[in-house]
Amino acid sequence: MKVAVAQIECVLGDLSRNIEKHIHYCEEAIKNKAELIVFPELSLTGYSLKDINTDIAIVPGSSKLLAKLKQVSKKIDIVCGLAEEGEKYDIFNSAAYFSDGEFKFTHKKVYPPTYGLFEEMRYFSRGKDCRAHETKFGKLALLVCEDLWHISLPYIAAMDGAKIIIGIAASPTKLATGSETFANYDVNTQQHRTFARLLSSYMIFSNRVGYEDGVNFWGGSEVVDPFGTVIAVAKIFEEDMIYADIDMSEVKRARQQARHFLDENIDITLKNLERIESESKSKVPGQ
Repeated sequence: MKVAVAQIECVLGDLSRNIEKHIHYCEEAIKNKAELIVFPELSLTGYSLKDINTDIAIVPGSSKLLAKLKQVSKKIDIVCGLAEEGEKYDIFNSAAYFSDGEFKFTHKKVYPPTYGLFEEMRYFSRGKDCRAHETKFGKLALLVCEDLWHISLPYIAAMDGAKIIIGIAASPTKLATGSETFANYDVNTQQHRTFARLLSSYMIFSNRVGYEDGVNFWGGSEVVDPFGTVIAVAKIFEEDMIYADIDMSEVKRARQQARHFLDENIDITLKNLERIESESKSKVPGQ
């Protein structure tokens, strides 16, 4: 399978313009024989939605606004970011998957951050689920930005059968001095390579670029193979589209050469987490 990662700038609050941009990149990826394209976090809406999140949120399975995007997904599977309205009318920061002209599933961001310059918990509800999904390319899982900073979620996804973990992000720039390389990229790629190596899985990371509400997004999207090797990387600060071949036999080879993932004992993990939770609840405050 050939994957395209579209590192784009988004227009805040303009669903129609963003959809047209997605279609343009999809058509370009189709010309280059890609079978899957991955866009960044909240790519259909822009990131700093704040109070307009309720106006721009959609139900991906029934929204007529997504008709063109669904039509294009007959030729290429699409992962993109959107504000999703839930059954109780709560709003989620979600990654959505489209294929064969249909909406297939979403992952609702489990860890919307509210620290530093982030204030997502003021406008988004927490997702409560993390799972691998069957696709025409095999089992894969979607995660959204901060989710990749919690080791439990990539672990759960891989244990649920995901051989490809896709993370979409709107990661802002934090400038650092005294570094010969770009610090934001260095930190993030170290994590992606570690997850890929320990879980013997592909990691696909799509981060946006551009300015929005005074915040700059840095890009640096990448694809990492199951051995922890970066096989494609995008530019810093510029729109870009990268391509990589995803070969499931590499997952097999990685897992059989180093058996740490195959030998992972989920029962030990569950037993000890239950013990930790039980001991935590039994402790008397102040002791």
